[in-house]
Amino acid sequence: MRILFLGTPDFAVPVLRALGASRHEVIGVVTVPDKPSGRGQRLRASAVKKAAKKLNLPIYQPTDLQDPNFLTTVEDLDLGLMVVVAFRILPQSLYTIPEHGAINLHASLLPQYRGAAPIQHAIMNGEEETGVTTFFLQPTVDTGDILLQESIPIGEDENAGSVHDRLADVGADVVVKTVNGIADDSITPKPQDDTKASPAPKIHREDCEIFWAQPVRDVHNHIRALSPYPGAFTHWNESQVKVFAGNILHLKSSRKPAGEVLSVGNDTIQIACDPGVYAITELQLAGKKRMSAADFLNGYDLQSGEQLG
Repeated sequence: MRILFLGTPDFAVPVLRALGASRHEVIGVVTVPDKPSGRGQRLRASAVKKAAKKLNLPIYQPTDLQDPNFLTTVEDLDLGLMVVVAFRILPQSLYTIPEHGAINLHASLLPQYRGAAPIQHAIMNGEEETGVTTFFLQPTVDTGDILLQESIPIGEDENAGSVHDRLADVGADVVVKTVNGIADDSITPKPQDDTKASPAPKIHREDCEIFWAQPVRDVHNHIRALSPYPGAFTHWNESQVKVFAGNILHLKSSRKPAGEVLSVGNDTIQIACDPGVYAITELQLAGKKRMSAADFLNGYDLQSGEQLG
């Protein structure tokens, strides 16, 4: 099977490598143009471009996916299939070019968590299981017929970064199995049940603030869903503080106002929730490095009775 791969971030890299090692032929890689980044605004290549260069694969970086010259180039590749992982929304004029169309890898068990942030929303909602799905692209995002799925458990204290990395590896295996099935005509697409669909929209800054006046389990799920990126935040003395890790200390009421610092010590900062108590173990003050609660307390005068949020 002649494949054109489309992707951008780290999540897509294991899939590209797995396809490169498979019996199929990856004849090119499409990714975003290099972007300026950092203080010097130096141009930075995407993770997929870096991986493609190591695999000595042709690389395409169109600014417009509907550019006639780009579409002609793709048509001339004599494609069997497009494989899309964490890329832009494709125009129908592009993904219908290959003989078998295009498949996408999504980091959820569709139709659950359709959208840009499925891992984060699954953890926020306290899900104990998630997974990956391959499906055929169609005009409405994340609604195409399902090809294969594989599930994994979500640990009670696991964060989005850990789940992301595990799903990337699982997804690589599922994509290769999917392409094999399409090539061998041994896979049967299955329509999604729209009545079971749930949204997973993009995470914005306002979604990241911690509201301590919630049950402690909801606070815990919120923090781990946004760790390591973009990071859940609260405020202390008008400064923003990101919280990356912690644990549930008590489920019952603390009998203190939500957000109050109950105690500092034993390498944690204990915060009242409503109900429950949350123990912060890793955090970052704006403009400073990420650090353990113990290191934070060694450097900053946070006292019991102060208020966060």
